[in-house]
Amino acid sequence: MLKSKTFLKKTRAGGVMKIVREHYLRDDIGCGAPGCAACGGAHEGPALEPQPHDPASSLCPQPHYLLPDTNVLLHQIVSAWRLGTWASVASSLRLPGSLETYVEQEQGENANDRNDRAIRVAAKWYNEHLKKMSADNHLQVIFITNDRKNKEKAVEEGIPAFTCEEYVKSLTANPELIDRLACLSEEVNEIESGKIIFSEHLPLSKLQQGIKSGTYLQGTFRASRENYLEATVWIHGDNEENKEIILQGLKHLNRAVHEDIVAVELLPKSQWVAPSSVVLQDEGQNEEDVEKEEERERMLKTAVSEKMLKPTGRVVGIIKRNWRPYCGMLSKSDIKESRRHLFTPADKRIPRIRIETRQASALEGRRIIVAIDGWPRNSRYPNGHFVRNLGDVGEKETETEVLLLEHDVPHQPFSQAVLSFLPKMPWSITEKDMKNREDLRHLCICSVDPPGCTDIDDALHCRELENGNLEVGVHIADVSHFIRPGNALDQESARRGTTVYLCEKRIDMVPELLSSNLCSLKCDVDRLAFSCIWEMNHNAEILKTKFTKSVINSKASLTYAEAQLRIDSANMNDDITTSLRGLNKLAKILKKRRIEKGALTLSSPEVRFHMDSETHDPIDLQTKELRETNSMVEEFMLLANISVAKKIHEEFSEHALLRKHPAPPPSNYEILVKAARSRNLEIKTDTAKSLAESLDRAESPTFPYLNTLLRILATRCMMQAVYFCSGMDNDFHHYGLASPIYTHFTSPIRRYADVIVHRLLAVAIGADCTYPELTDKHKLADICKNLNFRHKMAQYAQRASVAYHTQLFFKSKGIVSEEAYILFVRKNAIVVLIPKYGLEGTVFFEEKDKPNPRLIYDDEIPSLKIEDTVFHVFDKVKVKIMLDSSNLQHQKIRMSLVEPQIPGISIPTDTSNTDLNGPEKKKIKLGK
Repeated sequence: MLKSKTFLKKTRAGGVMKIVREHYLRDDIGCGAPGCAACGGAHEGPALEPQPHDPASSLCPQPHYLLPDTNVLLHQIVSAWRLGTWASVASSLRLPGSLETYVEQEQGENANDRNDRAIRVAAKWYNEHLKKMSADNHLQVIFITNDRKNKEKAVEEGIPAFTCEEYVKSLTANPELIDRLACLSEEVNEIESGKIIFSEHLPLSKLQQGIKSGTYLQGTFRASRENYLEATVWIHGDNEENKEIILQGLKHLNRAVHEDIVAVELLPKSQWVAPSSVVLQDEGQNEEDVEKEEERERMLKTAVSEKMLKPTGRVVGIIKRNWRPYCGMLSKSDIKESRRHLFTPADKRIPRIRIETRQASALEGRRIIVAIDGWPRNSRYPNGHFVRNLGDVGEKETETEVLLLEHDVPHQPFSQAVLSFLPKMPWSITEKDMKNREDLRHLCICSVDPPGCTDIDDALHCRELENGNLEVGVHIADVSHFIRPGNALDQESARRGTTVYLCEKRIDMVPELLSSNLCSLKCDVDRLAFSCIWEMNHNAEILKTKFTKSVINSKASLTYAEAQLRIDSANMNDDITTSLRGLNKLAKILKKRRIEKGALTLSSPEVRFHMDSETHDPIDLQTKELRETNSMVEEFMLLANISVAKKIHEEFSEHALLRKHPAPPPSNYEILVKAARSRNLEIKTDTAKSLAESLDRAESPTFPYLNTLLRILATRCMMQAVYFCSGMDNDFHHYGLASPIYTHFTSPIRRYADVIVHRLLAVAIGADCTYPELTDKHKLADICKNLNFRHKMAQYAQRASVAYHTQLFFKSKGIVSEEAYILFVRKNAIVVLIPKYGLEGTVFFEEKDKPNPRLIYDDEIPSLKIEDTVFHVFDKVKVKIMLDSSNLQHQKIRMSLVEPQIPGISIPTDTSNTDLNGPEKKKIKLGK
């Protein structure tokens, strides 16, 4: 049946346009209940459960389905959908286009009221329809709404209706579910007799007006990990003058939470402040104890030179909340039988959350998930509710789950819908697969990877041609052959965006059949590849470039160490070794040329854990050793990426997926320049080339590690590299590589960006056909946005995994003393790097319940004077490292100063080998 509406609309030009809106109503949509005689058992979409869950409700004793209204779903989505614990939510609602349940908007009726009425009509229809299934059928549909008027109307119409709270409280067998109710009413949100702490948020209409007029600025709120009283707001748009605004103090933060989109008001210049160097952690003050906060805020404001002052503002309103479920631990109230407790999130950028629970004793010492419901003006902390219990704190599985959830890493098993698009086994290359593909199985190709690598993306070859030139090939797994555009496998790969490597597990972007088998370029098996082949002279100058889909058979899967042994061995002269030597020789020339153009060689301490084969606990921790072969592989991957970037941009000037690295603003380099100056060294930062040359010159014969420290510090000054669509940006330059254009082509097993690039390149060379989304720059820009987010989260998750395993290592090792170098000085602490372990940590000089030493901080040098000892960046110190487990929520590596000796500050060198895990000494079993 067709329903249509016709109306006239006046155009900007003054004409009249006839608008026709059509609604197609169907009478063949089944109810979804299995075995329904009235529908003939037919239904579209997912069916309702054959036997609805009987939740032993005192209000509705018979079996029933639940039909929640929109607001209930929005507020309880975390509890109901994410966890699926409290009842069967109707999963197959009558569609709006169904003849029996379609509702026209009445005159004078707003959209919200029309939607409420539509849901009531659906609920009534279900109850009447289910009675037809059989005479003895007692099935009911219960309408759940928190809207008082909506509920009253439903009851008047004979529909069983309850509020969410009424229904959940009726589930007598599951009283713990009450804790999972979101706080909705204002009365619940307000603290009894609490005084106003924060100013009121302006309504959205006023914020939008203010942003339009320039009175307010819109940006993303970024809380500080080191100081809970400080945050920055990154301003959206092209406001170059005030790109970053500092906020200091609770009242100026005004209830904004990390990643919220906020409106800020810029304060007068007389009230601008400098970023604080104080490290402050929230110690969970009482709700009323605001004086202590004000005292701490005064610590932030110290006299600084005018050029250190930054644009400063205050939050005047929230444009969009970006709350998510938070992992953490319950801090149980000291008041006996209290139901109100504070929850401490694992992420230090998130404020503590006040929740009500009857399970406090059971949840103590466990990792839980909590959701924020609101943050009233008179509450020091936001209100929330308990969502889920993850498990005991300290258990490896629990901590890994926390790590993945906190960094929003999709890690659920691949669904059957996704797996259905995998090739059927046994798989082999067919004649159809060979179409538009070169057979390169005769070439002496090999792969070089870290030990234990099973997802081998790339392989290489080098051979001399008859004309005396060299042929060099980079062969990349042809993942796009297996992942076709738009299917469930493609959608899931796009959503995940990247493989995430943790210390002892890998969260794959694609199912294991592809990542570790059919796409992995293992030796002695035929594999499909995408090859980039150059003809070069012996000076590594490219004479010709060819791109082709191919089939290869790798002759060896080597580790970096094995490849290095072959290159260095005088006794090995086989084809593989000859190929490796040719590649290594060319790579050195390529690297030298890149550096001459201004490419940066930076440093970042990376660590490798050696795991116990049975317990999987770390038994040794070492910094990763880099060999010539690491650099060899890197050079050819860079060259392939640049060559492919040029090709796809030539063919798709508006739709190429590229990667750029923006030049850092001069202010980013201040800490590097000051640190070098303290050692009488000059670092020039006007161009990447001048920076690279300055770093090369910054050597000290008496301090060989100084250059590494400078390069580590320079890495911290860099901006994040990002994916972008060529048609949406003008700046393509990659600052770190000193390349005018760049992309990612060489790792499609673990990066979805590379899959898109493979598709673009395949179309460019006529090896595959295009599809609409591939040449839609707006859709490509959306893909890039997700990839940038996933890539960033994967990096953070990897660092968190290293931090957790470092804790496990020092838990078994006890207290150790090691040499360290100062990376940063703060007002009340120094941040040090321990080269032996690639470990970074903070040595605090102010401790709770201890007299504070005399501290003098100088930001210009920078330096920190403690009593009579002055610390500068890069000074060598000795620290004690131990695991501090006194706070179960935030177990951390704690460092204390050993040398230089400062009375009352330094720990004596003969401190007994005890840790902070408990009253008993931990016995350390020494290896042979």
